[in-house]
Amino acid sequence: MGKILFGPAGNSESFYAEGFKSTLQTPQWLKKQGEGKFNDGLELFEYSFGQGYRMNSDMAEKIGQEFAKNGIEISIHAPYFINFANPEPIMYDKSLGYIRTGIKFMKLFGAKRFVFHSGSCGKETRENAINLMTNRFKEFMPEIETELDSDMFINPETMGKQMQIGTWKEIINLCTISEKLMPTFDFGHINALTHGSLKTKEDYQRIFDYSFEKLGEYRTKNAHIHFSKIQYGDKGEIRHLTFDDNIYGPDFEHLCDCLIDYDMSCHIICESNGTMAEDSVYMKDVYLRKIQNKL
Repeated sequence: MGKILFGPAGNSESFYAEGFKSTLQTPQWLKKQGEGKFNDGLELFEYSFGQGYRMNSDMAEKIGQEFAKNGIEISIHAPYFINFANPEPIMYDKSLGYIRTGIKFMKLFGAKRFVFHSGSCGKETRENAINLMTNRFKEFMPEIETELDSDMFINPETMGKQMQIGTWKEIINLCTISEKLMPTFDFGHINALTHGSLKTKEDYQRIFDYSFEKLGEYRTKNAHIHFSKIQYGDKGEIRHLTFDDNIYGPDFEHLCDCLIDYDMSCHIICESNGTMAEDSVYMKDVYLRKIQNKL
């Protein structure tokens, strides 16, 4: 049976409400989440550099050591400025620079996964934007592969807005370019982009089946997952919600059933609005109870 790990993207509001201030304090706090319930704490954390790499090397090493000491895996999220579909050469160089800097921070943190947004259409047609982006990945990935340790991956993410490149098929197809590309399936984004299409276990199976076909067993079973409920409109994603939402979804239970049936070993990061750790605990509880009921 595969082992699925759970944790938040960033610190919950409750972390700060309890008087904690630094990410150096996060690992011990995460280990206590779920205490007295069905599970024994959280095992993952995703650190976002969304607004840029505003951290020095010494602090990155300290954070990585603290997470390793507490047995919690850490992934990082790239700056939001990356766009490999931008036709301007200078913007291409900047995007590639964000990837290279991210790999340096991965190694400082001791992280194995680097999540990023691959691009958006801008003024180009979707076909032209995807073709440009695909050709650029074919160009730079051989060199990037040499910079990654054997157990490190970079993880393009499925996106939630129409102008962004990142349907689940687009991301899986992109990952066929290199064995070092592993998908990040953001099911909140997928659900928002498709106006609530994730309603049954079979809806998730369809996505994973395509990934198994294109990427094989390892990168599918060990895929990186973002999960949250997201409000959406005509053009897709509007804003992240908490698990209290009962309008937009998606619901975790159907994904959980699919993960168990397929014996997955994914990393699941929660991106709820302010309740990331609490909703991670909920998902882990659901998963462990379903596993126990099958035994």
